[in-house]
Amino acid sequence: MQPSSPSPALSRRTMLAGAAALAGTTATAGAAAPATAAPVEAVAATGAAAGRQRDRTVVFRNVRVFGAAKPTDLVVVDGRVSDRPAPHGAKVVDGGGRIALPSLVDAHIHPDKTTWGGSWVSRRPASGIADYVAQDLELFRSQRRPVAERAYGLMSHAVARGTRAMRAHADVAPAYGLAGVQGVADARARLRHALDVQIVAFPQHGVIRTPGTAKLLEDAAREGLVDMIGGIDPIGFDQALDEQLDLVFGIADRHGVGVDIHLHDRGEKGIKAMRGIIDRTRALSLSGKVTVSHVFCLPALSDRDLGAIAADLGAQDIALTTVAPSDSLVLPIARLREHGVRVGLGSDGVRDSWSPFGNADMMHRAHLLGWVTDVRLDDELTDCYGVAANGGADVMGLPHADLRPGAPADFVLVRGECLPQVVVDMPRRDLVVHGGVVVARDGEFLA
Repeated sequence: MQPSSPSPALSRRTMLAGAAALAGTTATAGAAAPATAAPVEAVAATGAAAGRQRDRTVVFRNVRVFGAAKPTDLVVVDGRVSDRPAPHGAKVVDGGGRIALPSLVDAHIHPDKTTWGGSWVSRRPASGIADYVAQDLELFRSQRRPVAERAYGLMSHAVARGTRAMRAHADVAPAYGLAGVQGVADARARLRHALDVQIVAFPQHGVIRTPGTAKLLEDAAREGLVDMIGGIDPIGFDQALDEQLDLVFGIADRHGVGVDIHLHDRGEKGIKAMRGIIDRTRALSLSGKVTVSHVFCLPALSDRDLGAIAADLGAQDIALTTVAPSDSLVLPIARLREHGVRVGLGSDGVRDSWSPFGNADMMHRAHLLGWVTDVRLDDELTDCYGVAANGGADVMGLPHADLRPGAPADFVLVRGECLPQVVVDMPRRDLVVHGGVVVARDGEFLA
């Protein structure tokens, strides 16, 4: 950078415990007035060497990094932030005094299920996961648009809202085969210039309770279609703790992929499952390759019990993700970090059979994290943004896009006063940059 001028029947609604309602009421609250991003200015260079240097260097002029009072030039060389002066003739983008912030990471999303961009879907009552699973299948069969098209629409929208990477869970079951995984993989290929994606083969219908699922998980890993193997509530849903975990961890171990397990079970069921996950991570030397999502059993623990299990999670480098559903179910992020536990933030489902809510906007999710945890201080609001940016990067094993020299040039430009105000007001992302290339402008993805 250079100086310049409580719980009734299990359901998505009760699991998210009001966050969906917040999504509708806070998304537009206090939004800053939109501003048109300044055009790109290309300056001619002379000589072949100057031309080569110009082609791989972009200067984002007059930007306020993290809301600093003094504007700077953000110099990008070969897709990374540089602290060297820009050569004459480099491409210039005028930031117009906007704030430059790291792009965000969605550590948990289900793009294969979405109806985003399609016709309205009316949903029926449901009393548990099995009911939602049945409605998932009905919705899948009724959709005229294939998974690849629907997933691409949602994932490109996420890019336009400032997402640089996501971990995408795709349903795997005999009813779908590997259509969900393949559809998300197709969308990932189309977006490879703008978005880093990890795919999880997610057995939403159960690993053990639905015969044929285990083989599909094995096939997905063997064929290199996925980065991780998933699981769901080994006790509460599959009712086969050891059998499910042995199968999931066995596939991961054989094929060199990671594990990401949905764990909604609370109380003793959830803690017993966590202990099983920790034990297998240790036994198979899968440290750093295992994630547990949601983990609703942790927030209710006493500080002593939480500290004990957090120490074990940290020792095995098991990551966790939360979607910040409510004050009683959001993970105790600060306490977990004391033990070195990586914690990411995600969108979860977006306009699927489970819920009509969701928007795949990780700045909005950072806003919700602040809302449900009742923060009010500037440093607390800033930390919410950090969880959405760096927390997810840590979970996915990506470098931080922290705008320091050498960091990936993945950032957004927005109008605002300071970072805490941006988290509260959620202004339009005027420019989204991935690897030094502008991939979205004025809230619209540039295909």
